[in-house]
Amino acid sequence: MAFPTAVNSQITDSVSQVNTKVLGDAPALATGNFMIATSQALSNAAHNATSGQQNNGITAQAALVQGVNTLFSVDTAATATATHKIFR
Repeated sequence: MAFPTAVNSQITDSVSQVNTKVLGDAPALATGNFMIATSQALSNAAHNATSGQQNNGITAQAALVQGVNTLFSVDTAATATATHKIFR
């Protein structure tokens, strides 16, 4: 004990040990928080990629339907008549 004090030395030792424990735990807590933040960011990235692929599939399906509708909208009767006249 360096300086005489009115506080019991056991109390000051206890406070010093608690302060040392807090300082010792700080790097582990900081690393844990960093890992949690990183895992959440990676989870969001994976979710966004999946969502983008689903949206791309829906857009591709809509484009396919439009193409098929365009093919079906061609006047087949007029085409058949013209083809028949050509080969007659």
